Amino acid sequence: MIVKPLHKILIANRGEIALRIMRTCRELGIETVAVFSAADQTAPHVLAADQSYYIGPPPPGESYLAIESLIAVALKAGVDAIHPGYGFLSENPEFARRVREAGLVFIGPTAETIAAMGDKTAARKLARSAGVPIIPGTEDAVVGVEAVEKFCLDHGFPILLKAAAGGGGKGMRIVREGSELRSAFLGARSEARSAFGDDRLFIEKYLQSPRHIEFQILGDAFGNTIHLGERECSIQRRHQKIIEESPSVAVDDELRSVMGETAVRCAMACKYVNAGTVEFLVDRDGKFYFLEMNTRLQVEHPVTEMRTGLDLVALQIRIAQGERLPLRQEEVGFRGHAIECRICAEDPANNFLPASGRICHLRTPSGPGVREDRGIEEGGEVGLYYDSLLAKLVTWAETRDLALARMRRALMEYEIVGVQTNIPLCLFVIDDADFRSGSFTTEFLHDHVMPEGPGLPENLLDASAAVSAFVFHESRKRNGQGNGTGWKAEHGDRWRNQRFEPGSEA
Repeated sequence: MIVKPLHKILIANRGEIALRIMRTCRELGIETVAVFSAADQTAPHVLAADQSYYIGPPPPGESYLAIESLIAVALKAGVDAIHPGYGFLSENPEFARRVREAGLVFIGPTAETIAAMGDKTAARKLARSAGVPIIPGTEDAVVGVEAVEKFCLDHGFPILLKAAAGGGGKGMRIVREGSELRSAFLGARSEARSAFGDDRLFIEKYLQSPRHIEFQILGDAFGNTIHLGERECSIQRRHQKIIEESPSVAVDDELRSVMGETAVRCAMACKYVNAGTVEFLVDRDGKFYFLEMNTRLQVEHPVTEMRTGLDLVALQIRIAQGERLPLRQEEVGFRGHAIECRICAEDPANNFLPASGRICHLRTPSGPGVREDRGIEEGGEVGLYYDSLLAKLVTWAETRDLALARMRRALMEYEIVGVQTNIPLCLFVIDDADFRSGSFTTEFLHDHVMPEGPGLPENLLDASAAVSAFVFHESRKRNGQGNGTGWKAEHGDRWRNQRFEPGSEA
């Protein structure tokens, strides 16, 4: 295979992941092209790119999910490749196919691989054929509620209804008894249709209080595949991750070796090329089962980067250029402990309702062992069109205890005023005795803070509100009406060389 260096990449995404990809591109001497909707005209990722192009109104279906518009912009800008980031079209096989048909490089696996692993029933079959243990369930999508009732009669409760065409907690319902079955089926099918345009569901036996452990894998076009260790992702709300760490306190060296080899075997079975993640559930007896494979870069990839010292985006680009993996499995080094908190615009005390508003004050943490990837700046607007993720806060240290201490310190330094965030929730988890001891499962947030559970402690919420009010007051005194100076006022167009508005020509 001939190595073809990439010189210009379009990032078909927004927010912190677009900025993160741009930083690596800049280090590699690769030009970047950003795309933006009407809601993102002054967003940091637009200002940071070498060129930026308007692609449509705020709704994702008319902008970041518009394949025709993205391909047209890529060709107009003269890029070599498209990096999809995560979310949006990153796991859409049609997008990957169209990119390659346009003569461009898709920085990710092939459309065939994305299709094979994106359909959860097909992925389960492939995993089984590769000798990877899977959770008991249906081989194919179930046609109607009667088929679900028959499965429950044969296998018992609880069960998990899951969307065949997607993940991220969408189209997923736990059914613990027969009276819940019909409404759960109809609700999961409706949500799956809305999220993925496909209402097919399949069934898995629901594992009681498992841990969610995933392995980062890398594969090149020469048949070389390695893993970069595990990430613990059990702190979740509604099947969506909030806090991740590596290594997992629940995985010993023997289990790590077996799970890592299994993840590699799964990736090789689908001839996987580029970066991906094989996800498992681990039960209380230490038995693990294949959950799914994410055929893209993960939100939590910085955790792995902090422990291995590797730049996963740079490796993605090198693989896409036709290079071999630069290291073998035995050459992968691991050091210390890393933890990530997802900072989201949402209200944990109000059923995790998404929040919006103008960021009138922003102070970010720093110091030894702290990394912050964010897509926001002071003065920016946070809307409701896109995912609630604002930033990712990562800490690293030689030990888990010190990494936790650094995370607590960093969270206390983090000030975001103008929009509600989940920082109080992250602090609550970091301070919890069960979390600190490692005695937690995917049920942690459900048991501790969900509406039907005990909820966040009042003193934590009161303290958070008091801090926010004080900072807001100080920022208003310092910045007039609290709008802040912001990225745009401070930097102007210094980073933006070319920007193309609607109807303009390159």
